[in-house]
Amino acid sequence: MQNEPISSQAAEAPASAAEPTLDTTHAPVPHSGIVAVVGRTNAGKSTLVNRIIGEKISIVTPVAQTTRSNVRGILTEIRGQLVLLDTPGLHKSQSKLCTAMNRMARAAIEGVDLILLVLDGAREPQLEDDGWMRRLVALETPCIFLLNKQDSGLHREAFETLWQTIQEEKQITKQNIVWYETSAATGRGVPELVDGLFDALPAGPLLFDAETVTDHPRKIAIADVIREKFFLFLDDEMPHNIGIRVDEIREKPELWDVEATLFVHRPSQKAIVIGPKGRMLRSVKRKAEPELAEMFDVDVRLNIWVKIEKNWDEQYYLLQQMGYVK
Repeated sequence: MQNEPISSQAAEAPASAAEPTLDTTHAPVPHSGIVAVVGRTNAGKSTLVNRIIGEKISIVTPVAQTTRSNVRGILTEIRGQLVLLDTPGLHKSQSKLCTAMNRMARAAIEGVDLILLVLDGAREPQLEDDGWMRRLVALETPCIFLLNKQDSGLHREAFETLWQTIQEEKQITKQNIVWYETSAATGRGVPELVDGLFDALPAGPLLFDAETVTDHPRKIAIADVIREKFFLFLDDEMPHNIGIRVDEIREKPELWDVEATLFVHRPSQKAIVIGPKGRMLRSVKRKAEPELAEMFDVDVRLNIWVKIEKNWDEQYYLLQQMGYVK
């Protein structure tokens, strides 16, 4: 509908006529900031981030060390914006890749507004939980402790005792630590946690456009989805020997052709990931392509080439190409 010309009567309205104004006296002050989501491997960090964002931002499998890089998920509401930084879980370093993952996780707490320590409440405290608490106790950055997997029973008293012991040993009392309990898998307790995260963030403008849900680079996101599908089909240990590098995305309006290289250490592993008569590769593509199409709103066709590269996870230039180091 075209705009109507202003009538002469309207133009000559008396200056005293009431002008419509926007009442901002009751508008909420937005709270926005970056939240580092940290904790040991397989504590449920990625499941939690996906649950809060309402979309799949990070890949999730039952296997430890699934997340290999920091992934930002962004939740924007009228009350502000949560920028959740999903991090790799700390684990024993066995290669340059593992070292890079641990370094990313530890560096994620630098310069953030809030740290969310996710604890696997279904298990007794582990060495990595102790390590995170010792690292956080001396920081001035506000922290929230989350006992996840409440549907499996919680060891809350054991974690609270560990935290108290560490404070006594360090002779530091970190005030105002708030504990939450959730089940990221079912969503129980997550709304209360989100309320607490917003309350703990400083007042400030949005950090990203309201429509943005992640700034994860496309090539790394595609590689993660491919790797996730191999986790579904292979034994627990085999996926850790797989590296995915997306070499090229040829974009057409209705179809993306994606060229990717899958790295393994040995010929025997190459035979496994290809499968008899290529069945494994076809199964992975059938699972990954529809998910990528939904993610990017365009049909995606994967071409995966398998390459034997002994100790690929020790080669800096390959880890850089995969986005694990800078």
